[in-house]
Amino acid sequence: MEPGQCSGTKETDGDVWAKLVPTDSSYPVIEIRSQDTIICSEVTPSSIDKSKWCEIKRCPDKDSTMIRSTSSFLCFIYPISYGSSLSAIIVDGTVVGEEAVDIKSGSEIISGPDRSGYLSYIFEVILFQQRDSKSLQISIDVEHAKCSICLNLWHDVVTVAPCLHNFCNGCFSEWLRRSSTRSHGKNQSVICPQCRAIVHSVGRNHFLHNIEEAILQTFSSLKRSDEDIALLDTYASIKSNLILGMQKNPPKKRPLTFASDESNDMELPCPQCGAELGGFRCSLTTAHLQCEGCGGRMPSRPESGVLQNCLGCDRAFCGVYWAAQGVDADEFNVICHPDTFKPISQRTISRIPDSTHQNNRYEREITERCIQQTGKTLQAMISDWIVKFVNREIDRTNLQLKHAEKISSRTYLCNDCYNKFIDYLLYWFRVSMSRLLLPRDASERENCWYGYLCRTQHHSDEHARKRNHVCRPTRGSINMHKSFFSVWDKNVSLSVLTLLQPC
Repeated sequence: MEPGQCSGTKETDGDVWAKLVPTDSSYPVIEIRSQDTIICSEVTPSSIDKSKWCEIKRCPDKDSTMIRSTSSFLCFIYPISYGSSLSAIIVDGTVVGEEAVDIKSGSEIISGPDRSGYLSYIFEVILFQQRDSKSLQISIDVEHAKCSICLNLWHDVVTVAPCLHNFCNGCFSEWLRRSSTRSHGKNQSVICPQCRAIVHSVGRNHFLHNIEEAILQTFSSLKRSDEDIALLDTYASIKSNLILGMQKNPPKKRPLTFASDESNDMELPCPQCGAELGGFRCSLTTAHLQCEGCGGRMPSRPESGVLQNCLGCDRAFCGVYWAAQGVDADEFNVICHPDTFKPISQRTISRIPDSTHQNNRYEREITERCIQQTGKTLQAMISDWIVKFVNREIDRTNLQLKHAEKISSRTYLCNDCYNKFIDYLLYWFRVSMSRLLLPRDASERENCWYGYLCRTQHHSDEHARKRNHVCRPTRGSINMHKSFFSVWDKNVSLSVLTLLQPC
């Protein structure tokens, strides 16, 4: 049997649906073709013969993949007791015997019961297979079914033309909003966030939406949390095909309609146009703000003392204002969800945002493991660092939010700005941690020359994994970002300053 083959499987037996990629590139990739396979390959770098050391079985009914140890060879060279004649393997840091456990794409599998001396592999699911009533087989690389903005599987997928790249509806809608904000209302082209080509149109892709649902039925581990899906849906604004990059001439102001007018059934620019709510009614001279959360309008009333703009980006959000006016959200469909704009102290967080560490999922996983080592929840750790931030124990100079000096725990932020704020706190959490406290695989990595500014980490998984990017840039536009790494406050202890120095 050739190295890396599965027992009972020939080269032509079905399509490759998964593979084991060795961390040592001098060994071949093991392709998995059948649904019930025994992996047969070298077990240690010094081994000459191939050994049957694990069984990997796909369970379509459970939408999962199972693995168990089948190695009896290892018992003679590394005797351990697991209540059976079989030895063990290590899956994601856990010792596994003959009892099957779940694995997912990206799981690390070591072919013996110890990390040292045994070959290590990364399990990857590479194909999705679907059969319709006519037995038509479609093979899809799941990595090609991911949004390049959030790096997750599409949700309510939209396609841009002419480059035909695909994104989540919510992700691209937010990209459009940001592009509009940057252009300040000028006629500026929208570019594709993946290839930077000019986008002429965008629309929902119903065919790929069906593919998205079929993939989730097969690989349930790719499903996002209900929280994430609900948040994406609040951002989504693309309901039909949109033509972009063309001059639009909408009226600057919509005509106001009052209760006495005959056209009383017309959609109003805001609930206070035509009705008195909370003791106020819009007049012909009232200026209006457009909410970035729902697209509805509200009167601009800075004198009312009610917050209408996010302190981090100055964009308008209507949830707090309409709540203060006593407006019923069920009666008016122009009020955004209250969770889109709320104070830092009232927010809770259960998972690290995808945008953290420049969308580098390897750095996010390391940060998550570092937090687990502290014995605290993510929420508790963030709360501790919010206190440090408020007490000015960390420098605010390069916080990518407007009015950074005014931000406190009572500050109202939109979801985007809150995620940037969390990213900033998690950066300082990581750089203040000694290398001795980092997980072993993270502490042994060299720093990337370009640090968190590195562009390669966005399109090269290998580079993103092998180099540390939560560090100070030593090449590139360093001068523009020195303040980010400058100093903690003068009151910070010398020992903490030592930890912040680049290794």
